[in-house]
Amino acid sequence: MKGDRHKHRFFRVVSNRKVAAKTWELALEGDTSDFTAPGQFVNISVAGKYLRRPISVCDISGNRLTLLYDVVGEGTEVMSEMKPGDTADVLTGLGNGFSLAVKTDKPLLVGGGIGCAPLLMLARSLCKEGKRPVVVLGFNTAADVVLKKEFEDMGLDVYVSTADGSEGTRGFVTDAIAEKNPDFDYFYTCGPLPMLRALCERLAQPGELSLESRMACGFGICMCCVLETRSGLKGICKAGPVFPKDELIWK
Repeated sequence: MKGDRHKHRFFRVVSNRKVAAKTWELALEGDTSDFTAPGQFVNISVAGKYLRRPISVCDISGNRLTLLYDVVGEGTEVMSEMKPGDTADVLTGLGNGFSLAVKTDKPLLVGGGIGCAPLLMLARSLCKEGKRPVVVLGFNTAADVVLKKEFEDMGLDVYVSTADGSEGTRGFVTDAIAEKNPDFDYFYTCGPLPMLRALCERLAQPGELSLESRMACGFGICMCCVLETRSGLKGICKAGPVFPKDELIWK
């Protein structure tokens, strides 16, 4: 589903709290009608910075919009200082989302790091359709783990991998999948590029991948996030960030 309904909106900050070693949860209140599918993103203005920061939508409930972000630089450090009652300047409804029209009875959701965020809303959407996805989450260490409880609260089987073995399977999400051997016929995933490539190379099943990229404008004007696909050059922010597995070229 294409996310071409982007709008310039103002939201009120409801809460902004640290939920893991470097991860924060930002809850905003405002008009969420521009979002049409799980997996879309926002571009949020940061005080003192020229470029907005693209952040995946983690969840939507009524007029409440929830974002997860890692503090990794000056921009996200400024975001972590936003207080309840502040006004957030946001471009909404950006990008396309994960497809819910796919014929899958046994979906697998695979998230790496902050890439776990858009999978929460996806899981809720799949559950509403009577599907029960299996969830695999990968992190560097136990201190980085987020959203595990939220997925478990939906009654889902959740498997965690950590690179240092401090929680769950030692290694990567591919190691957890090999160890737990979940039964699935389609996968949805979001995370760092090496993880996405490894999944495409090791999983025979079809799937959809949400790519992480620097997106200056967020709607296809600046062309700074162009990707070569099997059907030509495409902007990740406009044609993506979600792409079918068979569209991607791994060099």
